[in-house]
Amino acid sequence: MKVRKIPMRMCLGCGEMKPKKELVRIVRSPEGDISIDLTGKKSGRGAYICKNAECLEKARKARKLEKSFSCQIEQSVYDTMEAELKSAE
Repeated sequence: MKVRKIPMRMCLGCGEMKPKKELVRIVRSPEGDISIDLTGKKSGRGAYICKNAECLEKARKARKLEKSFSCQIEQSVYDTMEAELKSAE
């Protein structure tokens, strides 16, 4: 029996490697829109954070998402993502 390899991703907030299923994907679409992708299927550049608001805050303070997506991110986008994360918890 073949053992399936679990895909691992790094959280931009805490920097820990975790199984992809335990993290939330943040995606920048080809149009440049940034949103939380709870399905993990949206097209675009993806970055991962833990499913808590603390890691999103750490990533925001260190500008990790800006570096990952090579673009400026408005404060309102962070507020929307934080609200979505809290409702998903």
